[in-house]
Amino acid sequence: MRSFTSLRALALLGAGMMLAPQTAHAQDSDVDTAASENEGNTILVTGSRIRRQSQADLASPLATIGSESISDIGAQNIGDVTQTLTINTGAQNNPDAFTQGGTTGTSNINLRGLGVASTLILLNGKRQTLSAAPTNDGINFVDTASLVPLIAIDRVEILKDGASSLYGSDAVAGVVNFITRENYEGFTVSGEFTEHTSEGDYSEYNIQALAGVELGGVNLMAAVSYVDRSPLTTAERRLSVPSDDTSILGNPGAFIGVTGAPAGAPTFDPGCADAGGTPLPASAAAAPLLPAGIGFCGFDFGEFFNLVPEEERLTVFVSADADLTDSIRWSAEIGYADNEATRGNSPTFPFLQLGQAVVPSFNPNNIFAEDVVFLGRASGTGGDVSPQFTESETFRFSTEIEGEFDGFLANGLWNVNFTYAENNFTTMTEDTVRDRFACALRGFNAVPAFNDATGLDCSAQNPFLTANQAVIPADGTFFNPFATALAGGTNANAALLDYVTEFSTADRGSELFVGEAFVSGELFDLPAGPLGVALGVQYRDQSIDAQFDAITASDGFAFLIGEQPFSGSQSVYAVFGEVNAPLTDWVDLQLAIRYEDYGTDGGDTLDPKIAVLARPTDWVSLRGSFSTSFRAPSTFQLQGQSTTLQQVSDPNNAGGNVFAAVRAGGNPLLTPETSTAYNFGFTLEPVDGLEITADYYNFEFDDAIVQTAAQELVNADPDGPNIIRSPAGTIIQVNNGYVNAASVETSGVDFLVRYRADVGAFTITPSFEGNYVIDYNLQTSVNGPEIDGAGNRNFTNFGAPTPELRFNAGVQVAAGAHAFNVFGRYIDSYTDDQNLGADIDSDFRVDAQYSLDLAEALELNNQLQLTAGVRNLFGVTAPRVATNGGFDSRVHDPRGTLVTVGIVAGI
Repeated sequence: MRSFTSLRALALLGAGMMLAPQTAHAQDSDVDTAASENEGNTILVTGSRIRRQSQADLASPLATIGSESISDIGAQNIGDVTQTLTINTGAQNNPDAFTQGGTTGTSNINLRGLGVASTLILLNGKRQTLSAAPTNDGINFVDTASLVPLIAIDRVEILKDGASSLYGSDAVAGVVNFITRENYEGFTVSGEFTEHTSEGDYSEYNIQALAGVELGGVNLMAAVSYVDRSPLTTAERRLSVPSDDTSILGNPGAFIGVTGAPAGAPTFDPGCADAGGTPLPASAAAAPLLPAGIGFCGFDFGEFFNLVPEEERLTVFVSADADLTDSIRWSAEIGYADNEATRGNSPTFPFLQLGQAVVPSFNPNNIFAEDVVFLGRASGTGGDVSPQFTESETFRFSTEIEGEFDGFLANGLWNVNFTYAENNFTTMTEDTVRDRFACALRGFNAVPAFNDATGLDCSAQNPFLTANQAVIPADGTFFNPFATALAGGTNANAALLDYVTEFSTADRGSELFVGEAFVSGELFDLPAGPLGVALGVQYRDQSIDAQFDAITASDGFAFLIGEQPFSGSQSVYAVFGEVNAPLTDWVDLQLAIRYEDYGTDGGDTLDPKIAVLARPTDWVSLRGSFSTSFRAPSTFQLQGQSTTLQQVSDPNNAGGNVFAAVRAGGNPLLTPETSTAYNFGFTLEPVDGLEITADYYNFEFDDAIVQTAAQELVNADPDGPNIIRSPAGTIIQVNNGYVNAASVETSGVDFLVRYRADVGAFTITPSFEGNYVIDYNLQTSVNGPEIDGAGNRNFTNFGAPTPELRFNAGVQVAAGAHAFNVFGRYIDSYTDDQNLGADIDSDFRVDAQYSLDLAEALELNNQLQLTAGVRNLFGVTAPRVATNGGFDSRVHDPRGTLVTVGIVAGI
């Protein structure tokens, strides 16, 4: 694992050096580059570098979630906040081994279902590095779980139209800007305990603290959060049924080459059923178990995984700012996060290297007394959970200096900022070492001539046998792959299992450096007001690398196979500009343009944006925007490689499901993707307290960069060169990669109705907000058919699962020291294309939250608040999906009822 100590020390030293000018006068400033609406007359908001009076002056749709709203929904972490967003679909926040195998402990955002890399995540208007661990489909993303303690957040601003012309190419679907508190003085500590009351022992503790002080003209703030989460396993709360999770490759297993069986046909172990396995027919279309013994020995792996991982997370955020002069201000922030998570896998994965799965006739356990090929795994029925360990360590340092001026621009602002961030992500996944298992079947060098004939070296000269200082068992030590090994309730292979399995270790790193400078101000006066302009330059470099243990780097594992070390970087030079022109007293025009140069790996692009805001009356505002964007392939998509575990349906086996290794490699021939986006909307405030908002959006992508879905490859050519099958004809591996798909188009409507009314001693605020997807059309090739992905799970293509309708309906009632909130959250039903168009039911859950301000009730001078809340009040179970795990982990929450109690105290 990399050491970040020196880098942290340099950043802390730099912060200390920049804190040196503490004797400067601390003056009030109108400048606020974190987009905060404080005392100043003008502010910067997400979506512009030109200062304006308020967020309402922005022509793009901008949603804000304040700290009080975050508290009202009972959120304990950033993932809880973003999962409630109705425009966030297909994000990956659950530790699903089948669709999110290597990113346990992370969370991300997927606006409009356009991909987790198409939403730009900012912290106080500055970038964060990508997670070094990619998703199953090879996308690196910003891990919001490692961003900042929730207690430090003042609000979240979400820009919901394309913003590439303002922020760069990865703001295709929009921007989510997490903004921390400013000028905080005092000390606040909070503690929350959450208990899962449905099934299992899952619970979590969340302790946070926030401190702020002004010292010698320097405002200092520090926040820390610590989370300790116990697991919720599928053995405790199982959402699947055995048919969802039964593998044809178990232990006991099946064998090819048994005398009397048809050529290539499997014969299941005669002790299969007695040992706890499930005899299965050779194919879904075959007559059940006829002739006798022909078939597989199924293994139900459904109770070995996690719905919630065991997790321990520490997050720290420190910020400082000071007025160096009356017109120059400096600020800096440091963040650190360490997250350790553990989730379960089946006892061992299937052994897919069938050329090394020969059980020789001289193996004393061989009940067939002839050479046969084993179809199974080293441990299955009766085995223990195999843990997967992940650790993610993130460090970020950002600093800026800015000042006001009057010269060629009136009310001018200049800003120079730098950001450095890095992430190290280590994953350890246990698998069977191919050569160790093969030698154990042969008793190592029990019969050297046999080993010579096969080319397998079972001596210490084979590095796979001695890697990680392993000691080779004595010659004549045989692995027993038959049911007889499980007789008497013990596993005769227990000692050998420790030897034949090892951890495949991936140590991935990513680094980001950003340098930026811009000026903004008023160029001259138009009849309706000043012409605002902004000009700037940016340089950023994102690098990523991956290193693996010796066995993995040499493709020595039986299921995961292996991965090759790689490293690469991508440098981008950008120039951008923006104009805000008041055309009349009630019409503003916003123009923006950005040029980016990616060098030889991605080319260059010029992306404009035009937006109009009209306010014909004081209670009506109309807006519209049009923009283009460009996204170059990432370093991982060009050069990386990964092996993941995925379920596929086999057309050659009447649609039977199998659990296969999907190996994806980079494609150096990828070209950039391009897109256009437009948005039209309005806001109405016809009476005091009432707000009605609606926006229509449309995004169109060409040459979208995607990883071809494994199921799509299987459906297109079940016997093609990318589909690797066993001698028995079952799929054991799918080789795929990254391609430029023909097109993606999505459109829909966002809507919000909210009313605040004072009724006697009560303030009542009902609200209703949601998103309706009109179109989500996908095309995988220029001449290929167009797929209607709206209302579809999109398992068989590269799209995200996309229910057509999502909404949140709620009411808040506040009276003095008391506040009560209740929310109903609805996710529409949609179609399951993995299972012949079966319906996936809708999901409606009710959350409730109560808070008591004891400081107000008892007339205390300090802050003291008690909270209690229930999420999923009625214990709704995630809708059933006939797939591994039994639910759609990218849409639904697998947890039942969660009860939380908390306390907040401050001075």
